Amino acid sequence: MKTYVAKPGSVEAQWHLVDATDLVLGRLAVRLATILQGKHRPIYTPHIDTGDFVVIVNAEKIRLTGRKSEQKTYRYYTGWPSGLREVPYARMHERKPTEVIREAVRRMLPKSRLGRQMLTKLKIYAGPDHRHEAQKPQPLSIG
Repeated sequence: MKTYVAKPGSVEAQWHLVDATDLVLGRLAVRLATILQGKHRPIYTPHIDTGDFVVIVNAEKIRLTGRKSEQKTYRYYTGWPSGLREVPYARMHERKPTEVIREAVRRMLPKSRLGRQMLTKLKIYAGPDHRHEAQKPQPLSIG
């Protein structure tokens, strides 16, 4: 019996729709990272992108457990001397609610070209409307 290895052009990607209303951020991010990598499929191959597309709506209604909404900070470095910046979760969620989910998922994906390619298949919208009706995304229940 031979081991199956997926070829780059042979994998048919599906579209999933997730409503993030009242979902816990970390648990949602783990499930999304698994789907984007393709680990939910039996044809998963580590060096080939076998994942699916995911459309997330209502990203502004995500929730955190405990006191994370008060304590969590996002750090980035500008590249200049003393350029380390910290943004509290509350301000990040207020200004860019989509980036909160994108950062959580990005940090769970591989840190490589393939991981960056997987992240492009994640489409996040703050409200209930999205632009991917033509792809007919199937509702996916998480949690």
